[in-house]
Amino acid sequence: MKRVFQIGRDVKARKARINDVQSLPFDELEMDVKLELIQELIPLCLMHVEDVLKEEVEALAGDRYKRNGILGYVRWTRQWGSVYLGHQKVPILYQRVRDRKRDKEVKLRSYKRLQEPQHVDQTLLNRILLGLSCRRYRECSEAIPGVFGLSPSTVSRRFIRASTKKLKELMDRKLDNLDIVAIIIDGKTFKDDEMIIALGITIEGKKVVLGFIQAGTENASVCKDFLNGLLDRGLKIEEGVLCILDGSKGIRKAIEKVFGRYSLIQRCQWHKRENVVSYLPKSRQDRFRKALQRAYEKPSYKDVKGSLGKIERDLELINQSAVRSLEEGLEETLTLHRLGLFEELGKSLKTTNCIESLMALIGQKTDKVDYWKNSNQKERWLATALLDIEPRLNRVKGYRYLPELRIALQRELGIPQDSIEVKEAVAV
Repeated sequence: MKRVFQIGRDVKARKARINDVQSLPFDELEMDVKLELIQELIPLCLMHVEDVLKEEVEALAGDRYKRNGILGYVRWTRQWGSVYLGHQKVPILYQRVRDRKRDKEVKLRSYKRLQEPQHVDQTLLNRILLGLSCRRYRECSEAIPGVFGLSPSTVSRRFIRASTKKLKELMDRKLDNLDIVAIIIDGKTFKDDEMIIALGITIEGKKVVLGFIQAGTENASVCKDFLNGLLDRGLKIEEGVLCILDGSKGIRKAIEKVFGRYSLIQRCQWHKRENVVSYLPKSRQDRFRKALQRAYEKPSYKDVKGSLGKIERDLELINQSAVRSLEEGLEETLTLHRLGLFEELGKSLKTTNCIESLMALIGQKTDKVDYWKNSNQKERWLATALLDIEPRLNRVKGYRYLPELRIALQRELGIPQDSIEVKEAVAV
């Protein structure tokens, strides 16, 4: 248990960690309970602690920017301190209060009490751990809040309010202030539903969650509504965007209908390779997988076309279905090669890996849930997870070449280029 809470000595690392911890959503209490039992208690308990400290500060110094507290008592500064959750010491940023008349700090009684280790029923914790080993997740998650004096109903109400706010924040936020140069679209399964998610990449290389939609499958009609919704929220595509897909015909058709002449499609090379070799007997799969990988890694469009042509001729002697799979959408797997930017941006944009990594992080928070009550619950949990993950997403590799991608897209699509904007973009 102590391993989960261990805080490093580096001050910046400690602050970064506690900021991450405090921003975690309440749903962590149920989603990752098997792997991080004690860690799941941190978000809710810290919020509970913050409420207690805030109440005492307001009782002493009054409301912020109002002089309705005890005469002479004022908010002073915020400082890193620590409180105990059970027997575990956890850092927290708290508000200090000062008495101006006496020129001394006013100690917060609640903070002082929280610095004393509280007794935790070890028997109850052992029972919870035993339940986890038997995969009785629901019973355990209901028992955990009681360890720290919080009722399950309080947990549920607070989480519903918090996650509803997160859902509204994600689905309503405007996109007109984002300069998106690439969009990766893919779906994640939530039991019987498919949550189709769009991840945008800005001209600076930052990854931004644009939104999601719930659907049964990745069909063109639903995807078309989804993309139109992004445009309604201000998504700008007039300067050209590269859309990276895994080969879904529904998403591809929707992009052609909605984005039209402002977009180019880059098909995921990894999915294409695996689709082709799936038609072959296992004894031949490894050979052709490596051959396709070597071919796609060639930097020039001419060289990669030549190599793929040779592979196609070899496949004709073995399996015609594999040949048809290779030919289908082949040019769309070579878009970056055709634009002359494969060496610079291939690591980031030749596959859907960027969004696959995002899906894996979402899965850490949702895959253990085996019972979804309704659509609203799915959307709340997904929105909460996405907003929690988004700030920690790294910039794409080769982001310095994204302005060049913009220029290449405009040239390929025949979009008039504003010379001033292009020069500024290249300078960045």
